[in-house]
Amino acid sequence: MYNVEPIGFVQSPYKEKFAVPRQPRLVPAATARIKLQGDVNCAEAVRGIEQFSHVWLLFLFDQNLAAGWKPTVRPPRLGGNERIGVLASRSTFRPNGIGMSAVELKGVSQQGDQFYLELGSVDLVDGTPIVDIKPYIPYTDAIIDANGGYAEEEPEKTPVCFLPAAVESLAKQANSQQIRQVIEQVLAQDPRPAYKKNKPDNKEYAVNLFNLNVKFTVNDNLVSVTAIEHF
Repeated sequence: MYNVEPIGFVQSPYKEKFAVPRQPRLVPAATARIKLQGDVNCAEAVRGIEQFSHVWLLFLFDQNLAAGWKPTVRPPRLGGNERIGVLASRSTFRPNGIGMSAVELKGVSQQGDQFYLELGSVDLVDGTPIVDIKPYIPYTDAIIDANGGYAEEEPEKTPVCFLPAAVESLAKQANSQQIRQVIEQVLAQDPRPAYKKNKPDNKEYAVNLFNLNVKFTVNDNLVSVTAIEHF
């Protein structure tokens, strides 16, 4: 029996699982940080880490652990209809609920006795437990001629527009330019269930980013941001 304790927790704009990018680096404007915990929350534990441009994050899909897992899954990249083995996917419902991401390391910061790792674009919900951090080593971790199977290329992006009411609300926010970039880059991934794509859809959706409830619709291959509200 093994016990794994988090060494930190993610602080990111994504307040819920819906609309989190399915891979890191797909939403460059959405920076994040890790708040280190326990014995690793010290200068000694991160000494030398800033010489690396990227790190591997090992984390827990903590919001999915109670739901269990199944041997086969339906990857969004295959339209959400075709089943493949869970180990041939990056499904968040896994035998041990462990995930991994390679992300940009922007630096180390300190506030009093608290240390943080400042990160580039991540694909992690706010509050995700981090169980390990390792340097990304380009000569061994980057396999140039690797085969990406059914996920060989980056997903296509959907155009995003902001309706007048959303533009007006956005103008009232501090850092409105960055927030707009994050919203646009997130919604360009079309976070709806895969089976909804390329089909008529009259539903209005909503996603929580930062402290905002962002409402949107998708019609004729265009995402329209209809409203932006505080929650």
